[in-house]
Amino acid sequence: MRLFNQLKWYFIREWKRYLGAILLLLTIAILQLLPPKIVGILIDLIIKNKKNGIEILPWISIIFFVAITVYILRYLWRVLLFGASYQLATELRVKLYSYLSQQSQEFFLMNRTGDLMARATNDVDRVVFAAGEGVLTLVDSLVMGLSVLIIMSTQINFLLTMIALIPMPVMGILIKQYGKKLHHSFLNAQSAFASLNNQTQEILTSIRMIRSFGLEKNQLDKFYAIVNKTGRKNMQVAKIDARFDPVIYLSVACSNLLSVIGGGWLVWNNQITIGQLTSFIMYLGLMIWPMLALAWMFNIVERGSAAWDRINSLLNLKLSIKDGDKLISSSPGILKININLFIYPKNNIPSLKNINIILKPGKTLGICGPTGSGKSTLLKLIQRQFNITDGDIIYHSHSISELKIHQWRSKIAVVNQTSFLFSDSIYNNISLGKPRATYKEIETVSKIADIHKDIISFPDGYKTEVGERGVMLSGGQKQRISIARALLLNAEILILDDALSAVDGATENKILKNINNWKKNNHSFIVTAHRLSSLIKLDEIIVIKDGLIIQRGNHLSLIQEKNWYRSMYNYQKLEIKLEDQQNLSENL
Repeated sequence: MRLFNQLKWYFIREWKRYLGAILLLLTIAILQLLPPKIVGILIDLIIKNKKNGIEILPWISIIFFVAITVYILRYLWRVLLFGASYQLATELRVKLYSYLSQQSQEFFLMNRTGDLMARATNDVDRVVFAAGEGVLTLVDSLVMGLSVLIIMSTQINFLLTMIALIPMPVMGILIKQYGKKLHHSFLNAQSAFASLNNQTQEILTSIRMIRSFGLEKNQLDKFYAIVNKTGRKNMQVAKIDARFDPVIYLSVACSNLLSVIGGGWLVWNNQITIGQLTSFIMYLGLMIWPMLALAWMFNIVERGSAAWDRINSLLNLKLSIKDGDKLISSSPGILKININLFIYPKNNIPSLKNINIILKPGKTLGICGPTGSGKSTLLKLIQRQFNITDGDIIYHSHSISELKIHQWRSKIAVVNQTSFLFSDSIYNNISLGKPRATYKEIETVSKIADIHKDIISFPDGYKTEVGERGVMLSGGQKQRISIARALLLNAEILILDDALSAVDGATENKILKNINNWKKNNHSFIVTAHRLSSLIKLDEIIVIKDGLIIQRGNHLSLIQEKNWYRSMYNYQKLEIKLEDQQNLSENL
């Protein structure tokens, strides 16, 4: 019952729908009380030879009319009640999506995708089922049960009613105990289902890698183990669930037995008639549904309560990245990066130290360094994916932590090394950030990203479906489509995080040249790359190693210093030269 209290905010807001459904249920309960009463009267009249077959037809017609009316009213309350519960499902899922979209990467490091999907789908369904079917069964069982009890005790015999209710307290105690066990078991079952979701998502995402390594049997064994664990958890729930109905049917059977014994004695002593005893037994039959409904209500509400606890535990987590309240000018500004120290959550080793960079509008910045030096970390901080522990990033003389997140991120277009494409057409993937973009705009940015020729070579051109995560495309094609998508935004700051790693050197140089020719004077450009040839024409290059800037300057100045940049540049030149010689010898 705790769930109803937790959802009272929604019941209060949608009180018209719920009140309408309750009034219809009350009307139905009253109408259902008429047939047993009519049947009892008719039996007594027939026994006393006061009615024949033709004379009872109007009474039968009344029973038939009541049945049709109840059918129509049941349809109407279902529309009201379940319409309200489905609206709750929509609101909860939108709320979850909105909350998750505002979370930082720190949150997603601690919460797995499969578990989040389980909460947004299965758990929400359980809560909504309780808010719909649970309310129905609660109201229906209470209204019908109380109505029948009142009729039985006032219109037939109070003593017989008390005798019939003797098994009910025992049933109530047992159902309450089973409800507590069910809550705990269902919570464990939902957690196991989330783990199953995680495993399924990981296997499907990495299916090509699994096949290439021949790990199908190994992954099948792991999947079989987690499926068995989930099955065992659900079986525990089923075992507890299975205890409800036998308790109810046994209680009803005992009530019927006591009613027949007690009613027979009352008939023998002329305290009630046979027709009244028949009506009583029929009314007792009507009590079966309220008792079953009450047990079912405990069942689904406990499941819903466990699911709500899982959803609420997520929504109650505070956002680690808080939205600012300041708006900034639409014109480009100077980006000042001053990071004294940055350490990832749950990590003791600094990722960045003493990073000081100034990027003016229209200027270009290159970032390079050994693998794991902190290049991508710096870009994540610029995008406000993590909070800066010591230091700040300033734009237009304001800390980015003070700015509206949506406005700040709208000024940045990012292309990551690992390109993500939706299971949609190429056209829709490119126009993701600007859905109303014209075909000409999309074609223009595609040409800049050097992907237009590839696209028009496909049978369906820009309408080509790329498959899940762009499975139909090569790595280089996915990267270039992602670049076109970012260029379409025409953002003030364009960030390429090693976004050309999957293309050859000639294509890379062509794309960078196109971007330099295309970008406006007030647009800034940040590039991280392992291939240093892509940084040659940039205004400034910084070299990061172990989180520290060890070199900075343009290509000509850095190549004069005996340090990492010069060594790596010469190494890469030699590597390219050797590859060219090898290709030449193979062609000969």
